[in-house]
Amino acid sequence: MFQRHMAQKNCTQVTEFILVGLTDRQELKMPLFVTFLSIYLFTAVGNLGLILVIRTDSRLNTPMYFFLSNLAFVDFCYSSVITPKMLGNFLYQQNVIAFSACAAQLGCFLAFMTAECLLLASMAYDRYVAICSPLLYMVVMSPGVCIQLVAVPYSYSFLVALFHAVLTFRLCYCHSNTINHFYCDDMPLLRLTCSDTHSKQLWIFVCAGVMFISSLLTVFVSYMYIISAILRMRSAEGRRKAFSTCGSHMLAVTIFYGTLFFMYLQPSSNHSLDTDKMASVFYTVIIPMLNPLIYSLRNKEVKEALKTILKRKMAFMFMKLRK
Repeated sequence: MFQRHMAQKNCTQVTEFILVGLTDRQELKMPLFVTFLSIYLFTAVGNLGLILVIRTDSRLNTPMYFFLSNLAFVDFCYSSVITPKMLGNFLYQQNVIAFSACAAQLGCFLAFMTAECLLLASMAYDRYVAICSPLLYMVVMSPGVCIQLVAVPYSYSFLVALFHAVLTFRLCYCHSNTINHFYCDDMPLLRLTCSDTHSKQLWIFVCAGVMFISSLLTVFVSYMYIISAILRMRSAEGRRKAFSTCGSHMLAVTIFYGTLFFMYLQPSSNHSLDTDKMASVFYTVIIPMLNPLIYSLRNKEVKEALKTILKRKMAFMFMKLRK
């Protein structure tokens, strides 16, 4: 106890951190830069384009697409929190991030990742009501209820992320200022501190447990009812449409939760920072790119709306050229 108190007393204030990045091999940096820049541009165009299509086409003004537009917004935001700084690491010899910027990056990333987790649960409930109570769907999923099912995840995630970031950056960092990661993540930061982190780790465990268990339980129970309702349908066409309606969401949930389980529930003996980096690349860079593909390519209504918008744009451009 005395030694820990003296260590914190002698702690020098860190003003910046150095991000190690994905690789230190120079010959890989430019190919990786081009690859991840292309992925980020595709992510931005895909998610912002999906939001634009949903907002523009009146046929998509339904609760399901309201949630989908919010999911696309969150995907774009948390990819934008991580990717630009990661791209900088490929261009510069030493990628430095200020102490306050590191805190902001961690807080924003945690907020958007938590929001995505909870939004997927809200979307599962929406699908449950649509399949199990189709006649009451527009009554149950009223505009007020939809706003609450989005506002609660946003509010909870930002409050938890703020408290989490404050706790993390009140610790004393005296071992080093080099973070062995491509962004300011919690576990690499805790390895640099000489403060007692037991209360911090307990806080992480409780918050993550409450969030994951509650959201996953909501998804699981919703889909148990959905599958039961689909199996009771007499019409094969009705079953096909119901599975098609839920298929995109089930795929997105499987990819998102599967990646998180792989990262956080693997045995400590197999746990390594290199594995963390690869898993982090998947859920910070790849998943935000995949979601608009999953929800647009598998969704007939979105594809039809996109075709309508493109036809209008082409007709408008043709009229301007004729003038």
